[in-house]
Amino acid sequence: MLYIDFYFHVHQPFRLRAFSVLDIGKNQPYFDEVKNRFVMDKVANKCYIPTNNMLLDLIKKHKGKFKVAFSITGVVIEQFKRYRPDVLDSFKALADTGCVEFVGETYYHSLAFLYDTNEFLEQVEMHKQLMQKEFGYTPETFRNTELIYQDRLSDLIYELEGFKTILTEGVDRILGWRSPLFAYKNFTAEISLLLKYYQLSDDIAFRFSNRDWPEYPLTVDKFVKWIEHFELDPANSPHKNKFLNLFMDYETFGEHQWAETGIFNFMSYLPEKILKNNHLGFITPKEANKLTNYQQESLSFPEPVSWADAERDLSAWRENDMQHNALDTFYELLDMAKSKGRTDVVETLRYLSTSDHFYYMCTKYFQDGDVHKYFSPYDSPEQAYIYFINVLADIEEKLKA
Repeated sequence: MLYIDFYFHVHQPFRLRAFSVLDIGKNQPYFDEVKNRFVMDKVANKCYIPTNNMLLDLIKKHKGKFKVAFSITGVVIEQFKRYRPDVLDSFKALADTGCVEFVGETYYHSLAFLYDTNEFLEQVEMHKQLMQKEFGYTPETFRNTELIYQDRLSDLIYELEGFKTILTEGVDRILGWRSPLFAYKNFTAEISLLLKYYQLSDDIAFRFSNRDWPEYPLTVDKFVKWIEHFELDPANSPHKNKFLNLFMDYETFGEHQWAETGIFNFMSYLPEKILKNNHLGFITPKEANKLTNYQQESLSFPEPVSWADAERDLSAWRENDMQHNALDTFYELLDMAKSKGRTDVVETLRYLSTSDHFYYMCTKYFQDGDVHKYFSPYDSPEQAYIYFINVLADIEEKLKA
């Protein structure tokens, strides 16, 4: 049998205001309250509210046979509370169905795993407590920021109580001849790995409205036919349960793919079509462990991978000199703030640890560069860097004072 695992990532950063060198030492605010409120209102109205309502209707219509998973960052929940509490209420309504899994991650959607192990573990614990507080849910599945994964991550997560599965990207150079449709184990065979099937995920998330795409338009019938092929193809081991992991940003619905593209109609009809096939069904990530009816092969990820760009490595966040300087300076200041016991500054710095700030500084070209420009609120990567480094300079003055 083939199980479809829909996992959605819900996140919005606290964006910086135009913080100039003249603002340093003047006790000016760092974050753009107007921009953050505007973006939250826009995305709430276009994506969060209508999509949550749609998923709630689908869960009720299919009597629990349709299921989804979310990872929701701490910073976006803070914005829900500040700007749109109705959005948080709508996620709680989904939680009450029992058909939604909440996935653990770093509270601030940070790159701390790569730079500061203690900070990483603190943020994971903060996020776990937040899920318990807001949804009454203790996560059993983990996804690191930007699906970043390497072998060392599973060692850390294995030591944390409760986590049994990690989500990451199905990277071709790691898989080789293997298929991302199967569940794997980490390199020490202690924790399960579910790998994103990026081709079909990106067909929905990125290519759905692209009229130049050879498969446009993407219809439900066409998509389900592709899925059925996975189960019927003898090369895919028909007696082994398979897992089609469709991971994407939640903002795919209504924001990245506007309602006018037909994305809501697509998602509304997809579960019905899938559930007509006795060999297809829906699960959440934690259920894959019980449904894996074979000895899982171990996979090793000696170098970090991620979801981003053609390379699926870390270059989206730390390729150029601006990114390296911003990251190194940031983690030096975080260490300084902690050593001085400045909990007020540590809290501010953690909002700056969000990976988006470094993503905005990316200077790639062509298609990957276009994606970075789409997400960035700034005119250029250089502008994103200047505002960020000016804020760090202001924080450094406070710490030295």
